[in-house]
This record gives sequence, C-alpha cells and structure tokens, in this order.
Amino acid sequence: GPGQAEMYAGLQELGVANGEDLKETLTNCTEPLKAIEQFQTENGVLLPSLQYALPFLDLHGTPRLEFHQSVFDELREKLLERVSAIALEGKAEERYKKLEDLLEKSFSLVKMPSIQPVVMCVMKHLPKVPEKKLKLVMADKDLYKACAVEVKRQIWQDNQALFGDEVSPLLKQYILEKENILFSNDISFLQNFFSPSPKTRRQGEVVQKLTQMIGKNVKLYDMVLQFLRTLFLRTRNVHYCTLRAELLMSLHDLEISDICTVDPCHKFTWCLDACIREKFVDNKRARELQGFLDGVKKGQEQVLGDLSMILCDPFAINTLALSTIRHLQDLVGQDTLPRESPDLLLLLRMLSLGQGAWDMIDSQVFKEPKMEAELITRFLPLLMSFVVDDHTFTVDQKLPSEEKGPIPYPSTIPEAFTKFLQENRIACEIGLYYILHITKQRNKNAFLRLLPALVETFGDLAFSDIFLHLLTGNLTLLSDEFALEEFCTSLFDGFFLTACSRKENVHRHVLRLLLHLHHKVAPAKLESLQKALEPTKQSGEAVKELHNQLSEKLELRKPSPAEVTEPPSMELPLPTVPTPASR
Repeated sequence: GPGQAEMYAGLQELGVANGEDLKETLTNCTEPLKAIEQFQTENGVLLPSLQYALPFLDLHGTPRLEFHQSVFDELREKLLERVSAIALEGKAEERYKKLEDLLEKSFSLVKMPSIQPVVMCVMKHLPKVPEKKLKLVMADKDLYKACAVEVKRQIWQDNQALFGDEVSPLLKQYILEKENILFSNDISFLQNFFSPSPKTRRQGEVVQKLTQMIGKNVKLYDMVLQFLRTLFLRTRNVHYCTLRAELLMSLHDLEISDICTVDPCHKFTWCLDACIREKFVDNKRARELQGFLDGVKKGQEQVLGDLSMILCDPFAINTLALSTIRHLQDLVGQDTLPRESPDLLLLLRMLSLGQGAWDMIDSQVFKEPKMEAELITRFLPLLMSFVVDDHTFTVDQKLPSEEKGPIPYPSTIPEAFTKFLQENRIACEIGLYYILHITKQRNKNAFLRLLPALVETFGDLAFSDIFLHLLTGNLTLLSDEFALEEFCTSLFDGFFLTACSRKENVHRHVLRLLLHLHHKVAPAKLESLQKALEPTKQSGEAVKELHNQLSEKLELRKPSPAEVTEPPSMELPLPTVPTPASR
C-alpha cells in the first residue's frame, strides 16, 4: 500500500534497494529466479561465513525473513547501546557532532518501525535537535507521539499552544481529584482534606507527570506557572495555588537547581512547606518567613504576586489559621493583647497576603494589603473573650452551687462579631477556624452560640467547600447531639437549609452528612429533612445520586408493615420523645 512505499522511501536515499527496486528488476528481466538470487546476494548480509550457513537454515525450514529479522534485532540493540555510549563519551561538541551525523544519515528511515527506535534514541541524546527535524516530527502525529520527552521539550518550548494542549487535561484532572476529596462520602474528623503530608501530595500523578514534562527546562516551568496564574485568575480556584507550590517543591525534592535557583519563591516555599508539614508556624520559622517578606527589594515587588499565590494555597491558609487560633489561646493564658504579639501579627500579615492573591495578580499592583487596625484591636480580643467565656462557664459548673441556680451559657453574640464576619475577609477566615476548633472540642454550647453568625459571611465563606468539608468532619464528634430537636433545628434549619436552594455544593454537603449520621437523627426530623432536601429540576447528578442513597438507607430503617399494629382508635398515639443523648 501507499503506507509501505512511504515507509521504505528513505532506503533509496541511502542507496539501499527496497521492494520497489525488486519489482522493477523482476518486471524487466528474462530469468526471474536468477534475478531473485542475484538480488539476495547483492542485498543480503555480507558475511563470507553465511554463504554456507543460509542453505543449512533453509533445510531446517527457517524462513530467511526470520533469520534476517533476528540479525537485525541484534544489530539494532547493539546500535542503541552504541548511541547511548556515544552520548556519554568524549568532549561535548565531538559527541554531538557524531550524533548529528548519525541523525542526518538515519532520519530518512524514521518511518520504518524497525529503525524508528534508533532515530528516536539519537534525537533523545541531542540537546539541540536541528530545527528542520523538529518541524518534521511536529507535523506528523505518530512521530510526535513516538518521541522521547527530551525531544518533546525542545518542541514545546517554542510552541506554547501545543504545550498547553498537553498540560491542560492534567490540570483538569488535578482539580477534579481535589474536588473528589472534598465531596468524598467518607466523613471523619481524623482523616480530612488536609491530612496528607506535603511529601505524600507531591507523589500524586499530576505533579509527577508535570515534573517529568518540565525536566530542567526553565522555559517550560515558566509556561506552567503562567498557565496556573491565568487559570487562577479566570476561575478563582485556589487549588491552582496548591499546584504552584507542589510543583516547585517536587523540583526541589529532585534537586533541580537550574529551576529552583531562578524561582524567587523557592526558599520561602521551602520554609513554609516545613510549617505545613507540622501544621504549625514555630517561632524560628516565623522569623525566617518574615525575613523573606521584609527582604523584598524596591523594583522586585512583582515577587509578591508569586508569594501571595503560594500563601493562598489552602494548605498554607489552613496552617496559618490553625497557628493563629493556637496563639490566641496562649495569649489568653498570658494575659497579653494581640497587638503585643509580633508572631501573631506576622501570621495575620501572611494571611492577608494569601487572601489578597487574586486581587494582586488581577490588578498587577504589587504591594502588601493594608492590615485593618480594627482586626487586631477589636476582633481578636472578641475571640479571646469567647475563650474566656468557656473557661468561666467550665469553672462555674464545678463550683458548689449554694443558693444560686445553674449559670446559663452566654447565648447572645456581640453584634460586632457578626459584622466582622460579614465585612472582613481575614476576620471571617479566623472566625470560621475558631468555630471548627470549638466543634472539634465537642463544645456544643459555644457552637450553637456562634452558628447564627455563619449565615451571612464575607464572600459566603461559610458555604465554601473546604469549610463545609472540615465542619462536617468535626460534627461527627457531636453525633449524639443529632437526636435533639433543638440542635438539629439550629444546625439544619438555621444554617444549612438557608443556602441549599441557592448553592448546589451546600446541598451536597448536607446530604453527605446525613448519609453518615442518619441513624442518630430523630425519625420525625429525618423525614422532614429528607423532604426539604429533595432534588429540584436544577439539581445536578451528584445531588440526585446522594438523595437516592439517603432514601435507600431510610427505606431499610423503616419497620415492615406487619410489625406496625394499629392502636385502638380510643387511645391517642403518644408523641414521640427523642431519647436523651447518651453521654
């Protein structure tokens, strides 16, 4: 066929006869058998000793093709070994000259499946494949596919669009993997989105593939960062910030100094990575991080855009926020004000920088966001007063009560707290982490007191996937409270259901939670929740699927009709009383 002709066309350029030549010989000859014999002699393996061996193989019924094929395979292996050896010996320019000559000679045969591996091997070892050859490879889908990544890098670095096509499905896969974790049906306070260590995360398929594609090529690394910045701007999806940090640290793990030394964020990211591993920013590392931020020189402010993206990674935010809550508790014990703690101020400065990443990259105005004094002088002291309320309440419970009745837990929230959560992004982030903290401590009183403040928050942060993922995990620690009408009404009617109809993701998270805890909820409440959470016409597949799963579970819980005996009509059915939570 035409494919064959194209495949072997290169042989003629090299003065080697091919099938076309044989056809021509046979068409124009008088004695075909003699002609075939002559063709075999002229084009066979030129080894005197073979003259007698071949007829012997013929007697054994070994086809000549099989023999030639095995000789050929053997030679190709030798050639591949030789090429790899040439690539390592002698002076650079000499070995590259040898390889270039070899490429010149062999490239015309690149379509022959038997020869292709040799040609590819030669190209793989050339740091600069001639432009003309790269263009030919690029123009041919199959050749491009067969190329080693070393050759593809040379093609990609001058073809951003082609590189983008290769990287794009990987980035989509990455975001999908993150979302699958956040919406996973396994709910637990022990294992959550933030559990895997940075080292483990960097072993992920996408990070490894991108690392492999980039190699030591700074130009490709810059392109990937550019893609990540653009996608972050377009979607506001913070997982791109995680990938930005993971990629740099993956190259760091491999000690690729060609790239690490030119990325101005390298040392900062490395230090922050250690904090993320410990889920805490200790004093020594705090000083180090502060040094990097203070060290940004005039004229290099653009690096703040990159640093802010590194700090906007949810794993960084999580670490900074957890550290902030720990610091606040320590300050209560030391009777110190937030503004007197340089460590706390640094954490807030980094949170601000991270939370301001999108605005900074969007506006291209590279300066640190201004910290609002109110955050430090009013909001944080408020949080500290909540910590004090808890201590006081606990101590009061333990005191012998003479004539005074039991002291109720403070139930109102200061107006200022609610206002801060609505208007100040950093306050909102820290407030949400404080609520996660009290939930994890199984502090039901504090949780119910602050919950109403979550209905309206800055940018709807309380309805973001990461917060709801963590909250649902921590709520499993309060599972016994789900039997109580008051608790369920506050949590579901007062919080979750206020957003379900306008936010599909909230609908999903509530269903996840109920799938996990339905056996703890009072039957009447469960039934009304099942109705309230019916999917609508607009609902996506995920919501429908979860609701079906929930309905199936509830079906299994219902007693079979035989067991339900009708009460005599005289008696009024007793109201169902939720059983008190077992402690």
